[in-house]
Amino acid sequence: MQREEFNRQLKALAARHKKLLELKNEKCEYGNGVYNRYLNPVLTAAHTPLHWRYDLNYATNPFLMERIGVNAVFNSGAIEMNGTFYLLARVEGADRKSFFAVAESKNGIDGFKFWDYPVTMPETDDPDVNVYDMRVVKHEDGWIYGIFCTERKDPNAPAGDLSSATAQAGIARTRDLLTWERLDDFKSTSPQQRNLVLHPEFYKGKYAFYTRPQDGFITAGSGGGIGWGLSDNIEHACIDKENLVDDRKYHTIKELKNGLGPAPIKTPKGWLQLAHGVRNTAAGMRYVLYLFVTSLEEPYKTIYAPGGYLMAPRKEERIGDVSNVLFTNGWIGRDNGDVYIYYASSDTRMHVATTTVDQLLDYAINTPPDPLRSYACVQQRNELIRRNLEIMKTLNL
Repeated sequence: MQREEFNRQLKALAARHKKLLELKNEKCEYGNGVYNRYLNPVLTAAHTPLHWRYDLNYATNPFLMERIGVNAVFNSGAIEMNGTFYLLARVEGADRKSFFAVAESKNGIDGFKFWDYPVTMPETDDPDVNVYDMRVVKHEDGWIYGIFCTERKDPNAPAGDLSSATAQAGIARTRDLLTWERLDDFKSTSPQQRNLVLHPEFYKGKYAFYTRPQDGFITAGSGGGIGWGLSDNIEHACIDKENLVDDRKYHTIKELKNGLGPAPIKTPKGWLQLAHGVRNTAAGMRYVLYLFVTSLEEPYKTIYAPGGYLMAPRKEERIGDVSNVLFTNGWIGRDNGDVYIYYASSDTRMHVATTTVDQLLDYAINTPPDPLRSYACVQQRNELIRRNLEIMKTLNL
């Protein structure tokens, strides 16, 4: 390729990238009264900067090849600061390694742009092989914490087994999302912890964590669901007792495993909790999102638990590296009551859905719980039908 053609193609690449970043997002035409989806993903692999992927020097890359590819952008933590929306995205390279990167937007719906450099997360004495799925929590102690999964090869795996892994929770803190201080990895009595969430307030003077104990890297095993535990400090976070907050149940959306998504949002009626539930199917594991509310005074005690899922993958959301999956570890509750839910589809891309605290509370409080049996579900639905038929008759519908 001649230098003139190289420059022409580079300018065309830059123009297409700029057009993608400036693409306006619109609400989907029909919602369900609880939230609104949007037509376009807010982040994809194509949104990552060209200078992350291409060698832009003609002398060293005359064919304008991608030198270090990006496979996916997903599972983002989220925070609002000074009116700007920030996503702490999980970026997965073509080499399968994940890292964190900050993308910002003025309106939280579109226009997300990555910072020039990804996050340089310090290592511990036992280096991570892979890091991912950061929860970003603004704690009342004044720090912003990043709680994420740190994965390493299982040292006890049989010779030749290159897939067995151990997962624990890494903890880091920052003031500006740019410079991070790495703290000790979280410790508990559970063999593995993959979905640790820091409660944003002290509880009885201690740091409180929502846990997800697992016996193995994939399966929950004896792990009962979402737990709760307390640590005296954050620098060497350790809990020796986990109380159950939300348990798994047979033949539900969370029978295989469940885990909390982002840190909860405080409301006058309780802590809004957003979680993922997993069940097995003939086509593999299906991940959906569900909502529940815990007590303001006792954040580990569930007070409202609407039945079924809040969101499930649909249309193109079902297609990707790990199909039929929705996952969230980031949402933003604004001072005006608006809520922005950032969720990933099929381990491939990031989306946004918008709602309000009032809508989510109405949904959580007034949606009936799962009665756990088909007969009882029909009775529940028949009662709704009976009331609605009376209304329709009155309105001549």
